[in-house]
Amino acid sequence: MSEMRHDPLHRRWVVIAPERARRPSDYKICDEPAEEFDPFAEGNEEHTPSEITAVRKTGSKKNGPGWSVRVVPNKYPGFRVEGDLQRQGEGVYDKMTALGAHEVIIDTPKRDEDFTQLSPDHLFDLGKVYRERMTDLMRDIRLRYVLLFKNHGHIAGASLSHPHSQVIATTVTPRIISQKLESARKHFDDKERCLICDIIDQELHDRKRIVVQNERFIAFAPYASRFDFEVWVMPRYHQHDFRNISDDDLKSFMLTMQEVLLRMRLALDNPPWNFVLQSAPNSESLSARPNHFTTLQHDWHWHVEITPRLSMTQGFEWVTGFFINATPPEQAAEILRGVSV
Repeated sequence: MSEMRHDPLHRRWVVIAPERARRPSDYKICDEPAEEFDPFAEGNEEHTPSEITAVRKTGSKKNGPGWSVRVVPNKYPGFRVEGDLQRQGEGVYDKMTALGAHEVIIDTPKRDEDFTQLSPDHLFDLGKVYRERMTDLMRDIRLRYVLLFKNHGHIAGASLSHPHSQVIATTVTPRIISQKLESARKHFDDKERCLICDIIDQELHDRKRIVVQNERFIAFAPYASRFDFEVWVMPRYHQHDFRNISDDDLKSFMLTMQEVLLRMRLALDNPPWNFVLQSAPNSESLSARPNHFTTLQHDWHWHVEITPRLSMTQGFEWVTGFFINATPPEQAAEILRGVSV
């Protein structure tokens, strides 16, 4: 029988409907074929904007071959770093300039080298670029929030098949992030404990939804999963800001992410997916309100949410906000744990 589960972090209800469940082999998604020309491939550097930074071989030149990870501005950005923040009213409405940043992190010079195939050293270099770009953008006090995400597959929003990640910085904290921050702060106000630390303790106690667990990180199918085979990855010990992650933790984090995504790839026949890294907002931002989120180091806990795109969001879900998930998270975790990697 279906049941409704409540997610205390997002403050939303999810319908778990196992009678609608399918076998893992039924989730195969027919994605779009790869494009013929690859502007992100090594040797095609002139087809991208000038690079911001790169991990390069000694002696190789900027905007030329010889790199393993490369960062460039998005050619069609949603936000631009140039200009001033201008807010104004238009009758009952409000508007402001789309000030911010939109960068592309090219994960690898090779189009056919997926995240799950990168070597540990390459993964570590990629993770260091993630940390570097978030840290650098946060130095701009005009910017309030930096979001790092990755789309895999055309259906998941990847306009190019070449493996890449993206970073977007904005002058406002996104609404969904704000709701989670408020949930975390309220929990801390009530109980003097981090909500996400409590969620981790519960998952370690139940042990039914854990996909991967190691000394530093845990990956589990959340109790109120919105999507089939959704997985969250979190540091097991309290850390509020990804920018402060140590090198040892960064290595472990990237390997944990790789293992989770490899298990999904093998169990679900390489499905499209998104992952989003959600860290703390910039408390030094000019747009920060007095005494707003001043307890972040105590009540927030950075994490990644991985959402395979195995079904379409329907009208009921868009209108009500009640997502219907046909695969109970306990079953999803069991399937992913059972994959031989």
